[in-house]
Amino acid sequence: MPEQDIVQRKRPVTRSTIVRGLRALGVRPGVILMVHTRMSALGWVVGGSQTVVESLLEALGPDGTLMAYVGWEDDPYHLQKWPREWQQAYRTELPPFDPDLTAADPEMGRIPERIRTWPGARVSTGHVFRMAALGPRAEWLTADQPWEQPQGRGSPLAKLVEADGQVLMLGAPLETLTILHHAESLVESPLRREVTFEFPIREAGLVAWRTIRDFDTSSVGAFPYEPHVPGGVDPFEAIGDAALQAGFGRRGKVGEADSVLFEAGPLVRFAVVWLVERFGAGPA
Repeated sequence: MPEQDIVQRKRPVTRSTIVRGLRALGVRPGVILMVHTRMSALGWVVGGSQTVVESLLEALGPDGTLMAYVGWEDDPYHLQKWPREWQQAYRTELPPFDPDLTAADPEMGRIPERIRTWPGARVSTGHVFRMAALGPRAEWLTADQPWEQPQGRGSPLAKLVEADGQVLMLGAPLETLTILHHAESLVESPLRREVTFEFPIREAGLVAWRTIRDFDTSSVGAFPYEPHVPGGVDPFEAIGDAALQAGFGRRGKVGEADSVLFEAGPLVRFAVVWLVERFGAGPA
């Protein structure tokens, strides 16, 4: 229940309000929708995160599928850079990755974990790039995610594009446009930064550390973006803004949140061209 000062300062945001906003923005019934959410931007939502998920599912209808990037709550992605004591603690006692049991990365906000634990949810095997989905195409979306380049071909992101899906930034900043990692995966370039990391999995009842090769999806970035974006601006924010200025995407309000809706395929194709023009490479 909200405190009195909140009641005096804010207006309640209800399920029907959110659904109207989603439909006005252009969310299509029956589509696959990938959502990024910043709950605080929505205002005071009556029913909290449950209402947000229910609103998204209502806007999509019974034939639609909802997807979110959930990641891994305590992944060891940068383990090799940590002090020896930390490396030892994680190598000896970090629970092995379990696509169904391992919680979502809390930095993704409240909605991904809500979707991951929702009745009927399906979860991919993509360790640090794990996705969760709800709806009739959830099984297809999350099946057979590749271990290496889990955002590349055959990934849930690739399938989202294949299915003419949409990407919704529900109050979330453009720098969190995860699908742009799929665009990065489609551009072969000697300038693309490669990484190697390890994580534990359970095999035949034992814990084994698996080595993975991928391109850098951390804050360092897959490409040397620095000369091509203004200082202090995230590269994905710059690409997202450029796409909006070129007519790819639509802005609108959902609840109190400034939101953006993209068609996944056109956004990825725009991003691939943007990357090729700056890093001298062609689509893979």
